[in-house]
Amino acid sequence: MPYFVLGLVTLLLWVYCLVDVITRDESDVRHLPKVLWLLIVLVLPTIGSLVWLFVGRGAGVRRTGATRGFGEYERPGRHIAQNPDDDEAFLRRCRERAEEQRRIARRRREEPGDD
Repeated sequence: MPYFVLGLVTLLLWVYCLVDVITRDESDVRHLPKVLWLLIVLVLPTIGSLVWLFVGRGAGVRRTGATRGFGEYERPGRHIAQNPDDDEAFLRRCRERAEEQRRIARRRREEPGDD
């Protein structure tokens, strides 16, 4: 029974490290190219996996998705407004909405209450 548990833990560690090496970005890999790490983990399952975890993995949080390397507001292609005064259409919509809200408030004040 203990050999079965040890074998299962080794297999799980090996699979985890294989997936980690494959999915990790090249910039998060230390000391050797990613392909070499993959070969080390494949050929030497237990020792290669442990060496990968302690030596090859880059320290820090893994980033995934389209925002890799960028903060939320620094994504490429995201429009960042420089000066709202330059956007006349935006200011016009703001004025129209404010006027509409004033009209609604006036109508509510002028209506007889349900007292």
